[in-house]
Formats: sequence, C-alpha cells, structure tokens
Amino acid sequence: MSDFGDDDVGGGADETMYEEEDGGEFYDPEVLDEDGEQQQNGDNDDNVVVSGDPSAAANALKGGDKILKDKKIPESDRTTTPYMTKYERARILGTRALQISMNAPVLVDLEGETDPLQIAIKEMREKKIPLIVRRYLPDGYYEDWTCEELLQ
Repeated sequence: MSDFGDDDVGGGADETMYEEEDGGEFYDPEVLDEDGEQQQNGDNDDNVVVSGDPSAAANALKGGDKILKDKKIPESDRTTTPYMTKYERARILGTRALQISMNAPVLVDLEGETDPLQIAIKEMREKKIPLIVRRYLPDGYYEDWTCEELLQ
C-alpha cells in the first residue's frame, strides 16, 4: 500500500489530467526602462565571443565606478597576446558552425561542402569569420580582438 492510498495502481481517480495546448507561444519579456519604453542597447554585442576571467566579466557588468564602455582598453594599449588560444578557437568555430547551421550567410566558396563545422574551419583559415573575441582581464577591463587580427 502506498502513502497516497491508491495501492500503486496507475491513474488514480483523483489525479488531474492535463492536455497539451496547441498555442505553442513562448514568453518573451520586454525590458522596460523607467519611462515604460523598451530599452534599446546602442552596442550590438551579437558578434562578441567572451573569453577570459568570467568573474571579471560578471564584476564588470555589476557596474562600479565606470560603465562597461569605459572599461574597454584601446587597441594601441592592448597587453594580451595576439595569438588565438585553443579555447577561443573552439568557441569561435562552434559559434560560427551553429550560425551556419541556422542559415547564416556563408562568407567563403562552399565547393560542395555541407558540414557547418568544415565551412567554419574554412572561413577561419581564410580569416573571414565576423566575430570579435572579448578578453576580460582580472581588473574588469577588457580587450576586443577580431578574428582577423588573431594569429592561429
């Protein structure tokens, strides 16, 4: 005998059966500012691949004495190496392959290639990947490197 009194027989009479709805709508919250208008972010960070210290990135987003835009290190003062790490390479190839598999425009000649990962590798070899690597430093500042600038 079970604790619920149904003697382990499935489909008890007091259970409510739920049917799936055909609506299929999803929840898409709108971010509103203090005036009730939808926020528009001036920076389009859709093509930024984050790399580096994740805690520094989280602390940078909390907002301290400077806003995130002010924490960008200018290209002339960058201190990190111009070489792409194996982790950045894996993240970039995976991100780009996913984009290609979701019908993003391909930036190289396909020559009969259908595998998104192989297409992404070919784009990387020809330095045509339109992504930016954002490297967060421990102090919360960050450097942006394009895939064309990084050596493989």
